Amino acid sequence: MPLLNKLHALVGPAGLVIDADAQAPYLTDWLGKWTGRTTVVVRPANTAETAAVVRLCSETRTPIVTQGGNTGMSGGATPDASGAQVVLSTTRMNRVRAVDPVNNTLTLDAGVILANAQEAARSVDRFFPLSLGAQGSCTVGGNVATNAGGIAVLRYGNTRELVLGLEVVLPDGRIWNGLRGLRKDNTGYDLKSLFIGSEGTLGVITGVVLKLFPRPTSHATAWVGADSLEKLVELLGLMRTRCGERLTAFEMMTAPSLQLVLDQVTETRAPLATPAPFNALIELSDTGAASDVHGEESGPGALLESALAEAMEAGLANDAMLSASEAQTMALWKLREGISQAQVRAGKAIKHDIALPISSLASFVAQAEKEVQACLPGASVINFGHLGDGNLHYNVLLPADTDHDTLKHRTHDLNAVVHQLVTNYGGSISAEHGVGQLRRDELRIYKSPVEMELMLRIKQAMDPNQIMNPGKLL
Repeated sequence: MPLLNKLHALVGPAGLVIDADAQAPYLTDWLGKWTGRTTVVVRPANTAETAAVVRLCSETRTPIVTQGGNTGMSGGATPDASGAQVVLSTTRMNRVRAVDPVNNTLTLDAGVILANAQEAARSVDRFFPLSLGAQGSCTVGGNVATNAGGIAVLRYGNTRELVLGLEVVLPDGRIWNGLRGLRKDNTGYDLKSLFIGSEGTLGVITGVVLKLFPRPTSHATAWVGADSLEKLVELLGLMRTRCGERLTAFEMMTAPSLQLVLDQVTETRAPLATPAPFNALIELSDTGAASDVHGEESGPGALLESALAEAMEAGLANDAMLSASEAQTMALWKLREGISQAQVRAGKAIKHDIALPISSLASFVAQAEKEVQACLPGASVINFGHLGDGNLHYNVLLPADTDHDTLKHRTHDLNAVVHQLVTNYGGSISAEHGVGQLRRDELRIYKSPVEMELMLRIKQAMDPNQIMNPGKLL
């Protein structure tokens, strides 16, 4: 085939995956929901090779699906069934280009694994805060392309807030070098933000400049039980006021979510003697000394204990457990991080990754419970998420033996209920998982016509041949 021969000339045999068995991991998404076909997986080794590949695909009108670690939740990196799309994997582009502890920046290839980026920061006594369950296999470029969130957004922001500069291969094969490690650059449009969260529809991200931070040296973690979500929201406000920027995480789990983990995940135990309807996992971190040696509230442990005592007196919490060791901290986080595994074992989850104003969370949850039960009486709602930044994973669990047609029908009905309610409250139907194929058609329903028109105009201006990740996002 002429295209294969030309690609071989550009990237060599090490840069092509043609064998069907070897291609398989690239053709099915991480959740197993979408499977596609391709003639070839291309794995360029650097930016120059990537530009050459994209230029060839532009000339031949060959669609490109860019893929990092293939850990996405919305099918945004899976080719379609036509076999006409080339999969461009960035995993060979895995160099750490520069670490600058004075400027607090890390410059690296887009294919660097997130955990390796974290380690590169640690090597110069710095901290890169993006933290995800898939950090051992997801790539930084994929994180940028999907504007990934994670557990530290409350303090450090999502990926958009952690990126200073980008290098991008444009749809015609030109290279935009925006690898600037500047906190201030007031010279026109913020082009890098256009590519963050664009899910590969506007170009191929090949390089990234990330912000680094002082490395936290002390932590304090607590599990808190409360009667209502309203009280947890009030507790969040109290913790923000009392703890300031030390408040790193404020995660929420309902009683059914916690019980699901206790039932399905081994070596877990309830942290409180009496179950609470709503639970918070709170973590403080600091760059000071690990021990509280400078006064009553000098360290995060004393500060957390004091703030929780105030919360108990105010009636915002029923009970609390402060971690006394690293092992206890890990056990508490295992409860929060075990929900995905527990859901897979227990049934089939209809998932909603939603964002709402924090002030609306309690009202939304109360109304959603009524509307979901009216749509599907007896539904098991698994509600958990990043309360500190307004991101809920509002899932409905169906029995494991639910057939495909029933699951599809229930998903359609429940999505309509939940997402319309989210929109009514001024929220978003995708908080951190992206749009991909999963939410593409719904986007037209819940985004305004003006927003959709602007997005489509940008896409047409930058990718007139419509070769960049077609069928995703838009």
